[in-house]
Amino acid sequence: MNRKEESLACSIPTIHLNCSDKVKEAKKLRLACTTVGFFYLESHGLARYQFTDVLAASREFFELPLEEKRCISDHEMTRGYTAMEEETLDPSNQTKGDTKEGFYIGQEIPKDHALYNPVKLAGPNVWPGECGSCSISDHRKWKKIMQEYFSSCCDIGFRLQRLIALSLDLDEKFFDPHFTNYPLTALRLLHYSSEESKPELGVFACGAHSDYGMLTLLLTDANPGLQIRTLEGNWIPIPPREGAFIVNLGDMLERWTNGLYLSTVHRVISEGSYERFSIPFFYEPSFDTVVEVLECCIDENNPPKYSRTTSGRHLLEKYSQTHADFNPHDQKEMIRSAEAP
Repeated sequence: MNRKEESLACSIPTIHLNCSDKVKEAKKLRLACTTVGFFYLESHGLARYQFTDVLAASREFFELPLEEKRCISDHEMTRGYTAMEEETLDPSNQTKGDTKEGFYIGQEIPKDHALYNPVKLAGPNVWPGECGSCSISDHRKWKKIMQEYFSSCCDIGFRLQRLIALSLDLDEKFFDPHFTNYPLTALRLLHYSSEESKPELGVFACGAHSDYGMLTLLLTDANPGLQIRTLEGNWIPIPPREGAFIVNLGDMLERWTNGLYLSTVHRVISEGSYERFSIPFFYEPSFDTVVEVLECCIDENNPPKYSRTTSGRHLLEKYSQTHADFNPHDQKEMIRSAEAP
C-alpha cells in the first residue's frame, strides 16, 4: 500500500461489541455505517483458536479431490460445494466467473421438522462423509467445528443487530422478530486460487458487488485482497486484522434505512502469488420479513427511495443473477412465496 492507501485503510473504524457503554458504542457504529459501511469488530467473545480451527478445517475441505467435493452439493437448497468460477458477482464487467470455489452451510432444518420448506430455503445441510467416502481425517469433528462456529456467529450477529437498532435511536430489540423465526443465516467457506486478477481483462478473484442482506461477518486468513470502493470511486484495501471480524452492511439494511446506512461495493483482487481463504457469515432476516423504509429514516426532505420487498424475494433474485448452478426447487413458486404482502 502507498501512504494514501494506508491512511484510508487506517480510517476504517473499530467497534467493540462487548462494551460497558452501549450508547457511546452505538454512536461510533452509526458514524461507521453512514460514512464507510465497513468496520472491524473486536471484543466479540470468540477466542482466536476458534478462528484458527475453522480456517484450518476450511483448507482441509478444499484440499479434497474435485470429484469428491462435487458430490457434496445441493443446488436446490444452495448448500454445499460451489465450483471454481461458478459465481459471477459483477456480470457486466467480468469475462469469466470469480476465481474462487466455495462451500455453503445454512441453518440446519431436518426434513421431518415443521419448518422444513425447500421453497423458502429451509432444509438440511450436506456434509462431508454423509454421501459416500470422505478423505477428511475426521469428518465428524469437521462438522462439529463448523456447527459451533456457525452458532457463535449467529449469537454475534444477533447482538450486533441490537447495537444497530440503538444506533438508529430505536429500541434495541426492534429487529429481534426478524431474526428469531428461522433467519436466513449462512456460512460460506471460500478458497481463492492463486490466479492473478486482471481487472482490465475482466478477471477478478471476486467481482465488485454489495452484499445482499443485513450484515456480513468476515473472517480471513493473513493474505490481503479485499478492497472497498469509496464514495469518490477509489478502491482501497481492507487489511486483515488478527482476532477481528471485518464487518460490512448489506442491501437490506440500506433499504431499511433509506440509504442512510451504506451497503458498500467491494471486490477481491489477487496478486497471483498466493491462495487465499476467507469465511463470510451472512446474517439475513427471515424469509418472509417485509423490508421497507423505516419511519425514522423518512422526512419531508427525504422521502422513501426504495420500494417494499421481502427478504426471501430479494435473496432469490440475487442468487439467480449471480450463481450459474442455482437450481431452486420451484423458482416461480419461491418468488410467489416471497412476494411482499
